[in-house]
Amino acid sequence: MGPLTWRRVVGIAATIAILALMSFPAFAEGRGPRMDRALAARVGSGGTSRVIVRAQNGADIAATLRQFGVHVGAHLDTVNGFVAEVPNAALEALAADPSVAGVHLDRLVTPMLAPADGGTGSRQAARSAIDSQYDGSGIGVAIIDSGVSPWHDDLARTVSSGRGPLGQRVMAFVDFVDGAATAHDDFGHGTHVAGIIAGSGWDADGEYAGVAPGADLLVLRVLNGQGQGSVSDVIRAIDFAVANRARFHLRVINLSIGAAVLESFETDPLTLAARRAVDAGLVVVTAAGNLGRRDNGNLQYGGITAPGNAPWVITVGAYNDQGTPDPADDTVATFSSRGPTAIDATAKPDLVAPGLHVVSLNDANSYLAGLRPDSLVAGTRGMAFPYISLSGTSMATPAVTGVVARMLQANPSLTPNAVKAILEYTAALHADVDYMSQGAGFLNANGAITLASFYQTARSGDAYPTNPDWSAQILWGNFLIGGGTITPTASAWGSNIVWGSQAQNIVWGSSGDNVVWGARADNNSWGVQPANIVSGSNIVWGSNIVWGSNIVWGSNIVWGSNTDFAQNIVWGSACGGADCVSGSNIVWGSNIVWGSNIVWGSNIVWGSNIVWGSNIVWGSNIVWGSNIVWGSNIVWGSTVDEPSSSAGVGIQTALHL
Repeated sequence: MGPLTWRRVVGIAATIAILALMSFPAFAEGRGPRMDRALAARVGSGGTSRVIVRAQNGADIAATLRQFGVHVGAHLDTVNGFVAEVPNAALEALAADPSVAGVHLDRLVTPMLAPADGGTGSRQAARSAIDSQYDGSGIGVAIIDSGVSPWHDDLARTVSSGRGPLGQRVMAFVDFVDGAATAHDDFGHGTHVAGIIAGSGWDADGEYAGVAPGADLLVLRVLNGQGQGSVSDVIRAIDFAVANRARFHLRVINLSIGAAVLESFETDPLTLAARRAVDAGLVVVTAAGNLGRRDNGNLQYGGITAPGNAPWVITVGAYNDQGTPDPADDTVATFSSRGPTAIDATAKPDLVAPGLHVVSLNDANSYLAGLRPDSLVAGTRGMAFPYISLSGTSMATPAVTGVVARMLQANPSLTPNAVKAILEYTAALHADVDYMSQGAGFLNANGAITLASFYQTARSGDAYPTNPDWSAQILWGNFLIGGGTITPTASAWGSNIVWGSQAQNIVWGSSGDNVVWGARADNNSWGVQPANIVSGSNIVWGSNIVWGSNIVWGSNIVWGSNTDFAQNIVWGSACGGADCVSGSNIVWGSNIVWGSNIVWGSNIVWGSNIVWGSNIVWGSNIVWGSNIVWGSNIVWGSTVDEPSSSAGVGIQTALHL
């Protein structure tokens, strides 16, 4: 089999056009070109806002902030900026200052923990499915979360006969919330994540062992005892990991946390910090989010949280293995966030991993242990209730992180891009699940470790490992690449290449059979007689959308006949007569109505009393409009900012600013 080749996936480009119409610009117009939408809504109001101010290259942003008379807080090296408390009356002038690259709300970050509900699921499926000689030894993993228990038997570095567990696999603990010197986890989430990655399972005779029990952990606390943190503290933690990567032999960062998407990944300081880590050679694995369904239980798309919306990270959704070893009955968890991403409209997640009822380490004194006594799990020796069962993309993320640690032990030369490619290429693709839900497919730990090891040890003439369960394709940005094998020397895997970029000099392949991907990308754009743009075989937003052929985005565009939205919808300014209206008066054009009472057209100013949905917006009962500040008393995906059974612990305010 030859190298991977370009494959037309016009459907995703068409999908992107759909969401682009549904998205806001990266920065709100009329409020300065360098301010996110949440701050733009606060301009002119009273009070102050805690913000992150990024500097233009070479600018003394601290001096600028002092000129505005504001308190200058922590320096954020990764994004070349500072945290500051700024009067809302000064936001517009600050954003317009030539020394300022961007002003961003220092928004809330929470764990991606799903509600405690019934049903069956994994006990620790990712670990139990691995048959490998590697255990992550020698690989440092940074866990940016709520901390870690000061002691857990399963995190012992050694187990001495007659003396029990000795030491801890935690190399160091740094607290960015309270500055505490000793390890602790008031919330309990970080301890659970640590166990999924590196727990030994000692308290249960190995039954609940983590995925990479040989890995070493650097724990960076950014969430408080209620599971809440700030973007600036996460950036500070990423800064620390990047600066100390050699000291702690770090290769991976785990982010089982998320924040609202308020701007493009090109300008968001959180996603930019993640990029710096990747550029430094660290694999960043992050949760997709838990906004896969509305409060009424219906699935929804477009709920990926930050920094999972960035192309340079590995974004992990969750699947349910139904409590059986048979992969045929695996399904994407209903809570798992689906793509495309908001604003940028890119394909996510990258893959899905076990995320329901995962049993891992418990901190007996934590908030979660007290909140969910029915979820506590007994061991066979040692501590009382050393484990707890939790669900969420928070749990799926460290399962992938553990596999990445094993891959890097097997092949230390792998770049972050190569790691991502191998994970996607070996993933198990489910034909009945759309790409916006499963990404490249379901995690295949054995396949990923096998292929990573092959690239390290293979010699000329060795047979390339293959498996019919592998997808044998990758999602390169918004394009599907398949039909060949991964060539590890391809420039696409370089640390200087942004995943999904359309650079003309990205080469897929080697020697005489090089395949240049991107050189003719303009000939694969939507509008040029697409032939196979059907959901299921290519990527579209939604589930049963058929994008017709010979489509030209303009005045005479007909969007298929079997759409989810309605039938015979015409996109254009003239509407084309009777076919212009369908379903509940859905018309795209100069005076457009979307859905029941949603106004979306040229005579509408987005943000002026616009309601997107029949008394809904993204999620349920959320209004996007001039009287609503995005992030001010609004939860994306929930109706309240108080705890509720539908929102889940930490999620009820996960996207509330």
